[in-house]
Formats: sequence, structure tokens, C-alpha cells
Amino acid sequence: MKNRMTHSTRPALLVGAVALVAFVTIAGGSARLTASTSPLPPGAIAPGERERMIARQVGALLQDAHYSRIRIDDALSPRVMDKFLESMDGQRAYFLASDIEEFAPLRLRFDDMIRTGDIEPAYAMFARYQQRNRERIQHALALLGTEPDFTLRESYAFDREGAAWPTTTAELDEIWRQRVKNDALSLLLAGKSWTEARDTLRTRYERVLKRVDQIKPEEVFETYLNAYARAFDPHSNYFSPRKSEEYKIQMSLNYEGIGASLQLIDDHVTIMNLIEGGPAAADGKLKASDRITAVGQGTEGSFTDVVGWRIDDVVQLIRGKGDTTVRLQILPAGAAPGTAETVVALVRGKVTLEAQAAQRELKTIKRGDRDYRVGIINVPGFYSDYDGQRAGDADYRSTTRDVRRLIEELKAEKIDGLVIDLRGNGGGFLPESQSLTGLFVDQGPVVQVQFANGTKEVLDDTVEGTVYDGPLVVLIDRFSASASEIFAGAIQDYRRGVVVGQRSFGKGTVQNLVPLQRWSSKPVNGQLTVTIAKFYRVTGESTQHRGVEPDVTLASPISLTDVGESALPDALPWDRIAAAPFIPEPPLPSVALLAYEERARQEGDADYRWLVEDIDVLDQQRSLKAISLNLEERRAERTRLETERLARENARRASRAEPPLAAFSDIDGAKFPDVQLDQSAQVMVDMLEKGNAMMASPKPAPGKTARNGAPRTITDPR
Repeated sequence: MKNRMTHSTRPALLVGAVALVAFVTIAGGSARLTASTSPLPPGAIAPGERERMIARQVGALLQDAHYSRIRIDDALSPRVMDKFLESMDGQRAYFLASDIEEFAPLRLRFDDMIRTGDIEPAYAMFARYQQRNRERIQHALALLGTEPDFTLRESYAFDREGAAWPTTTAELDEIWRQRVKNDALSLLLAGKSWTEARDTLRTRYERVLKRVDQIKPEEVFETYLNAYARAFDPHSNYFSPRKSEEYKIQMSLNYEGIGASLQLIDDHVTIMNLIEGGPAAADGKLKASDRITAVGQGTEGSFTDVVGWRIDDVVQLIRGKGDTTVRLQILPAGAAPGTAETVVALVRGKVTLEAQAAQRELKTIKRGDRDYRVGIINVPGFYSDYDGQRAGDADYRSTTRDVRRLIEELKAEKIDGLVIDLRGNGGGFLPESQSLTGLFVDQGPVVQVQFANGTKEVLDDTVEGTVYDGPLVVLIDRFSASASEIFAGAIQDYRRGVVVGQRSFGKGTVQNLVPLQRWSSKPVNGQLTVTIAKFYRVTGESTQHRGVEPDVTLASPISLTDVGESALPDALPWDRIAAAPFIPEPPLPSVALLAYEERARQEGDADYRWLVEDIDVLDQQRSLKAISLNLEERRAERTRLETERLARENARRASRAEPPLAAFSDIDGAKFPDVQLDQSAQVMVDMLEKGNAMMASPKPAPGKTARNGAPRTITDPR
């Protein structure tokens, strides 16, 4: 079992994964839906026998294999239907309240549908969505015939999640009038005239209409089945055959592109996460939840607007031959529509194991008359060249082997302390989190895994001795997840080091990948990723939902509200099981004092104040639910934000006796400090100065008893 467990926070695992299908329609009218019959209009996409068979198998697998053991019954059925509606119209800008009322008799039929394979009612709902979608885009095109009055003082409520369904066509028309006006205003803010903005939007909307009939049956089916999978938990997914192939490509890291997982959210192709070692991660400018609005080929030339495009087509624009350049026009994460867009140029390349490898650096921190040498090892993921290991390659790469080598190099440079940087580390191979912990802890349990039937496995580090037993800090953030949380939690529970940063993601679940072709003579029927188990720390506490709380907290621009397991609907709850017998280090002399010293230092550190001020502005932007549709107000707001950001940056530079930036445009090429890493190194020096160097204490030899006197059993599941 243990070699098959992998862990990731990624809600969309694939480059090109489709979470919902936007702007799709069919020809023909609609038929009224009833509880007894759900006829499809002429020309509608309909399920075949293959889809019926797969639906039945997926339903059975979810019930039998999922950790929660939820039954697909009348209690779950309304939740599945709500998930299906959200996947189609999460912003409530297409369906009318009368449509939702008409769907109501189906709320108790979704359990029967997947059990019997009679899934036409869901396809009829999708056909209605397609009809409403076409009506809305046609209305948007008609609105372009008249230039909006950008001097009116009105606002656009761009976030309609959870809003009431529009009751009349007139109400929908008003929502779309504001939406189209905002689309145009955003282009005006980018320097276009009304004529240019109108032509751009007409091309965009007409492209949407051209593509409405190109929706593939497998995409409808994938959307439908994911309504069931996501009702169990956010990490269970169904992948269509095409997406299954994409999954294989990504897992093998054998493709050329930018190294990012994408998802379609509200008509925008959105960055879900960056693959460590890929061009995007190495460049550092793209962030999770950034939205791609246009794509350009080469170092110069025109952009192709991709708002409203099918995600597969956007992926084809982004992918290309290695060593070629692609430019992405980006609407930053959390930014309201119309915010200034940025351009990120990336050189396509292969995502390789070598590029993902752990890296080291050495920081020198001066305190008084002494220079402290602090080693930093960045661990971007828990990786392993499994094929190389099986083939007997003596030099196969893995996280543990690389970190061991880097530690030895840093020890040769006479470091005083070590920081392990796990920020952005979304997980990876479970055995690597076990063995990496073993570099710092001399034998003992690392993590517990409990399955749905109550079976528990304790996964140990069984290698005697440690590689590093000096002072240790582990740096985490909200994107540190799964295997990262196992390592950070074990270091904290063993009192082996101090955890610094932001509360981690909180993904404490294990997924298993089930190919579905075993039930068919066809080569591929897609695959199901299903949650089969949960992680628990050696103390018995789950990492699920709550994550790992740092001993010393640092400010972070990542939102705890919007990011993390607790932000995902239907996430499994936190709980606890019995602790595994283990022997911790002696109590750390003063973790509370370290936190106090860090807070005091933050108040006087100009870089830290600059970070906090930037986060405050970002939080204000993220809290917006509506935005002005007055052109001058929007221009003034943009100017204000740019002026204030430039002032904050120049105040920071002045405190460091650095020359100021002359204009806001200079910020793009400026180099900024890594405040969190710098503060982690300062915490390490605090530990050293206060005598908190945590040297390894004597431990019992293998086979000796644990602290409670009970013999310790080493469990090594295979």
C-alpha cells in the first residue's frame, strides 16, 4: 500500500482539466422537466450505453470505497443536484428561478439515476443550461450596438455566488448589461477606445457562439459524475478518457509547456497550481488563482483573447515546442474585473525531476559582534525516481537522498542552524515524508493512516541514526499540504524543531486512483480518484481540515479564508485517534519566548511592515463584491492603488538606504525581499542566542521500550 499513496492539494490535477463547461448550447427548444420524464430537446447531447455503465460503476465505487461510507440515497441526492447546478451556473447568471423550480422534482432522483444508469434527466438539465447560455450571449452581442454611458454612477456586483436566482428575463438582462459594460470598461482601462473594445468583445462573444456546439459528450458526462464525486469530498474526482491521458502526461512529467494546472472558472482559464520545477514555478510571477485573459506567441506580437474559450483550446495555445516563448496576459488572483492586467513571458520547457530537486543556500545573520551561519534547504515536493530505484540505479534521485547530500554540504560549511523551507510544497510520495523525517528523528512512528473499516497502519522511520541533530526550523505556508504536513507535524510532535510561518493547508486524506477500463472491452473509460483513508499525527490528531499550526506565526499574503481544506465544500472533518507510542525530545526551553521575540522584531522591521501593509491592501481587494462602472472612478482608484504601492515600496527602500523607484512601472523589474525566509533565519538565531539549540538526546536502541513502558512495534506496510 505505501508505495501507491501519493498526496496533493490539487483540486484540478491536470493541465486542461475541466471543472465546468462554460458557454455551451445546442439548437432546438426545451421541454418541461417532470419527476417522471425528462425528454431531451432535438439535437441535445444524450448519454449512451457506455455512459450508463460507467455511471453505475462510479456510483458503486464511491459508496463502497470512499472513506466516509456515505450512501447515495435520498439524503445525498439534493446535494448532488446542487453540485451539478453550481458546476453549470455557480454565479447564477444563466438560469431563471422558474428553471430551478422546474428542476425541483428531480432533487430526489439523482440517487436513482446513478444507480440505474438512467441519467437523461441530468442531460435535460444541461440542455436547458445550454439554451439559457445561448440566450445570454446573444443578448450580450446585441448590447454592443450602443456605447454604454461610462459617466453614470453605478456599480456591478461581480460576485453572485449564493445570490438569489433571477426571477425574470428583465432581471437577467440587467445583470448582463452590467457585465458587458464592465467587460468594455476593463478594455478601456487597458488603453483601448470604445470602438476597439466593442470589436474585441464582439469577437470574443461570437467566438463563444461558434464554440457552443463543439461541446463533447464526455465533458458533459465528466461534469455530471463530478457532481457525485465532489459531494463525497473535494479530492474525489472522475476524469474522462481524455483527461485520464492528460493525467498520465503530467504524472510522467513528459511534456513541454509552462508547468501549470489549469481550470475553467466563470469563463476564465485559472491557474490552480504550479508544478515545481516547471518554467512557471521557476519564473515566480504566476500565482494560484491568477486568470489568463489572453495568450501571445513569441517575444512580441499580438495577443489572442481567450476569455470564454474552451480550456482544451487554451492549453493548445500555451503548449508548444521547448525553448520557445509564450506570453500570458494575467488578471491577478483576487483582483476585481478591470484591474490592471500584467504580462508574463515564459520559455516553454520540460518539467523534469532534476528541475524539481531540493536546493540549498547559506545566509549569514549578524547579531552584535557575531555572524551566524544559517543553512536553508528548499524542498519543493516529495519526489522519487521510482523507476530508477527499481532498476537498481545507485544514483536515483529522491527528496531524502538530495536533502541528505545538501545537509552534508552545509555541515561542511560549518552552519550553526538549519531551515527546511516547505512553502508551496503540496505533497508527493508518502515514503519520502517518512524517510525525510528520519534524517532528523532517530527511529519511531512518523504518521498513522486509518482506513474506512477502522484498520490502522503506523508508518515508521526504521533507519537507525540521524543525519542532522542540530537546531532546526521548518517553514510552512497555506500551500504546504499533505506530505509536507506529515513532516512538519512529526518534527513538531517530536519537539525536534520549531515550525514557523502560516497554518498549513489541512489536507489529511489519501486518494486511490482506479482505472475504469476493467469493466469494459474498450481501452479506456476514464478513471476515478477516490478518498480511501485519512492521515493522523503520532499524537493521534488528524491533519485534516486544521492543518499544522506554526509555533511562531508569520504574515502571509495567502488567504486562510479562501485557501485550504477548510475553504473547500464537503471537506472531511477533523478528528483524532489513539496516539502511537513515541519518544519525543526533551521539552524545548522557550518556544513561547521565540514567538514573543519574533513579534517584537516584526514591529521594528521595515521589510515586515511593508509585507503587512501589502497584505492589508490585498485583503481589501479580496473583500470586494461589487465594483464601480464609472470610468473616471475606476481610473482614479487604479491610480490611487499604484501611487500607494509605489510609496510603500520607496518607504521600505529608504529604511534600507536603497535608491527609490522613479515610477510605478519600475516595480515589475524590481527585486523584493523574501520576508518570511528572512524572519525564519532570524528565529533560528534567536534559538541559538537563547540556548535553544536542540541537539539530539540519547534514544533507546531499536527494540527498547517507549516512554510509557510498552514495547514499541514497528509496522511497515507493503
